[in-house]
Amino acid sequence: MPSIAAKQYPDTTALDITFLGLGVMGFPMAGHLARAGHRVTVFNRSTDKALRWAQEFGGAHAATPAEAARNARIVLCCVGNDDDLRSVTVGPEGALQSMTPGSLFVDHTTASAQVARELYQAANKRGIGFVDAPVSGGQAGAQNGVLTVMCGGDPEAFEKAEPVLRSYAQAVTLLGGPGSGQLCKMVNQICIAGLIQGLSEAIAFGQTAGLDMQQVVKVIGKGAAQSWQLDNRGASMIKGQFDFGFAVDWMRKDLKLVLDEAARNGARLPVTALVDQFYGDVQQMGGNRWDTSSLIARLQKMTL
Repeated sequence: MPSIAAKQYPDTTALDITFLGLGVMGFPMAGHLARAGHRVTVFNRSTDKALRWAQEFGGAHAATPAEAARNARIVLCCVGNDDDLRSVTVGPEGALQSMTPGSLFVDHTTASAQVARELYQAANKRGIGFVDAPVSGGQAGAQNGVLTVMCGGDPEAFEKAEPVLRSYAQAVTLLGGPGSGQLCKMVNQICIAGLIQGLSEAIAFGQTAGLDMQQVVKVIGKGAAQSWQLDNRGASMIKGQFDFGFAVDWMRKDLKLVLDEAARNGARLPVTALVDQFYGDVQQMGGNRWDTSSLIARLQKMTL
C-alpha cells in the first residue's frame, strides 16, 4: 500500500524545500511535496526512516537539521513537542543556524503558543520568516493530502508558505499573529475532546438500553447529531475497535497544552479538564496507543 494517495497538486514553482521529522504525519507530508515537484531534503532522528523516505520519493536526506536546511527556501517541520522543536530549530545543529535571510520556517508541530512566539522572534532576528501551522486531519488526512492547516504569523510569510502547504492540505488559513495557529489547534482539540466524550456516553447508553447501535448511528447521523467523529468513529466504537487513528498519548499531550494555556489566560475549561482525566483512565487500562475514540472503553468497563 502506498504511503500517500494520488492527488492534483497546485501549479507552483519548484523550490528547494527541507522537511524535518518523518513521523506518521511528516513522512506522507514530505512525500506530497516531492510528488508536487519540489526538491526535498529530509531529516529524521532515525536515519533508517530518512533513507526509506528518500528511496520511496527520490529526495535527499541529511544527518542534521542544519545540514538539511542549508540551501532551503522553505523549511517545514513536524516533530513531537516544544523541546523537540527547540532542538531542531535553535539547538547547536538546528535549522536556524544555517538558514539564510529571506528564507522561511513553517512549523506543523502541535506545540505551545509560547514556543511559537519564542521561535518567531528567534527567526526574525536572523531575517527568517516563521509561521506556526499545526494541522488537523490525522494520518489519513496527511496520506490523502487533505489536511486543514491553522496558521499564525506575518501575512508576508503566510503568502510564501500557502501555495506550498496546499501540496498536502485542503484548507490553509491565517488566523492572526505568531501563536495564533497553535491557539486555533487548541480550540480544535477542545471541541474533539467534548465530542468524543458525548459520543461515548451516547453509544454506551444505547447499548445498555438494548438498542441496535449500528442502526441508531445511521439514523442520528442524518440529523443534528451528525459529526465527523460520528461518521468516522461511531461504528468502530460500537465494535470496540481502537487500533488506528490519533493515539490517546498524543491527545493527552495536546490537552496539557490546552490546560496550561487556559491557566495562563484565565479561560475556564471544566469539561476539557474532566475528559483529560478520563483519557488518563484509558491509559491506565493500557490504551496509550489506542485511538482517541477509546474513551468509550472506560464506560464499557464500568458497566461490566
